[in-house]
Amino acid sequence: MFAAAYRTRHCAELRPEHEGNTVSLAGWVSVRRDHGGVIFIDLRDREGVTQIVFRPEENAAVAAQAHHLRSEDVISVTGRVERRSEATVNAQLPTGAVEVVAAELRVLNKAEVPPFPLDDPSVNEDLRLQYRYLDLRTAAMQRNLRVRHRAVKATRDYFDAQGFIEVETPILSNPTPEGARDFLVPSRLHAGSFYALPQAPQQYKQLLQVAGLEKYFQIAKCFRDEDQRADRQPEFTQIDVEASFVGQEDIIRLTEGMLAAVFQAAVGAEVATPFPRMTWHDAMNRFGSDKPDLRFSLELTEFTDLFRASEFKVFRSIADGGGAIKALRAPGLSPLLSREQLKKWEEWVKQEFGAKGLAYLRRKDGEWDSPIAKFMSEAEKTALVERTGFTDDDILFFGAGPWDQVCETLGRVRLRAADHLGLIKAAGDRREFLWVTDFPLLQFAPEENRWVAVHHPFTRPNADDLPLVDSDPGKARAVAYDVVLNGVELGGGSIRIHERDLQAKMFTVMGIGPEEQQKKFGHLLKAFSFGAPPHGGIALGLDRLVMLLCGAQSIREVMAFPKNNRALDLMTRAPLEVEPRQYRELHLQPAAPKG
Repeated sequence: MFAAAYRTRHCAELRPEHEGNTVSLAGWVSVRRDHGGVIFIDLRDREGVTQIVFRPEENAAVAAQAHHLRSEDVISVTGRVERRSEATVNAQLPTGAVEVVAAELRVLNKAEVPPFPLDDPSVNEDLRLQYRYLDLRTAAMQRNLRVRHRAVKATRDYFDAQGFIEVETPILSNPTPEGARDFLVPSRLHAGSFYALPQAPQQYKQLLQVAGLEKYFQIAKCFRDEDQRADRQPEFTQIDVEASFVGQEDIIRLTEGMLAAVFQAAVGAEVATPFPRMTWHDAMNRFGSDKPDLRFSLELTEFTDLFRASEFKVFRSIADGGGAIKALRAPGLSPLLSREQLKKWEEWVKQEFGAKGLAYLRRKDGEWDSPIAKFMSEAEKTALVERTGFTDDDILFFGAGPWDQVCETLGRVRLRAADHLGLIKAAGDRREFLWVTDFPLLQFAPEENRWVAVHHPFTRPNADDLPLVDSDPGKARAVAYDVVLNGVELGGGSIRIHERDLQAKMFTVMGIGPEEQQKKFGHLLKAFSFGAPPHGGIALGLDRLVMLLCGAQSIREVMAFPKNNRALDLMTRAPLEVEPRQYRELHLQPAAPKG
């Protein structure tokens, strides 16, 4: 053990075999109990807890000192290890069979009363983040950071064993097109110019392949200026990987091996490989998500064909117009939702997804209970029952409209229904990994009136779909793949374009003209002209991975100093306004006051 001036043992180390030893411990007072003059202290350090006893009959002066101790005081204690009596053994603690009888006490630092009880899980998150240095003392947060450490170490060990070299790439760089806003850093030396904090090291890791490195990885800091949610932060960490002379299968096998190694090292869990696979189209069509949670089996059912000849004009017009009509059966949900609650679900899908509504069917005592039931024929109702297995306790939710909107809407309804039914909670610690492959290469962005990359513009088109890049870009598939765990995207990657002409063509299809290509990507295009090898890779969100390893609900629970859900650091109060002098040095002007 690393030597320390204030301790000879840590607070989780002592056992009955240490009886009679004189030891020194140091840490925080977790609890103080006064039993008629005899003081008991639960002393806590990073490793655990040991009970300390202060007996007036053995050392009155030290016992008197102990009367003034309070929670979170920092102390060092020297004393004799004794066995506890049979009746006082604490089986909940590794050290619960012994205690230390104090002979010396040093108060190293007195503590104010903490602003919240450190062992109370109901404390408001903003208060915890304001005093994060206190929150990090809790056993849960200490455990999470240890799991993160083990996960990072296992990652480095795994890639080192596979012949990969860790290389740091710049933080101050050019903007990278990763789909979110960049954080910009003004240059003092070059007036009017800005660096961007990297959303990912994408171009650098590709350039390292041109440089002949062949196998690169990095535990990389990344930055995205986007709205916050449970699995997003303005700064985050990703496991970044790139290799030369590889195909999709190579990257998939490599990643599965890494995840198996990380789960074993971090939490002692076995991960079975290979993971199942599903195309993007199948995932959307069956589950309404490109990251489906497979711990429960609710699936969407296609009904477009049934309503092409229907008297139900709303559904028939959608079917005739090339739209999709799908349904989701939620078994056993009907008794759990009133009509008022179903109306709230409908408002939710309208606001969240722009859907026109959320039609539903349910039945009680043989009678249909639904605003749309009267528009459906008996034959159509029979077909709905036969295709889905619908019973009286179920609800059949419908989506009708553009295929992608219908899939996404019912996919979110699927998750909400599963939560109401307790299916997610019932899954417990089950882990369902999945590869989603064959993503679309491009999608049309009406607000920009151009094609944009689904992943990023360096993703390689499927060889069979190369002609579609010119003739029908929306139908071209990418050589891209995402790894999913329990409905959470752990990471995504692709095989990259390595030919200058094909990369320039992709930029052109996306509306990036020659001048802009040279300004933003000229270095990459030039590099490709000097013999770039075929290459590909993947990036996995380290924070999300550790969140799932720990069973946490937010990545904020596995980061030491995160921002809150408004991207504020409540502890340091960042971001702060700066002094006028700094504006002048950076050739900037402060924004005019609002209002």
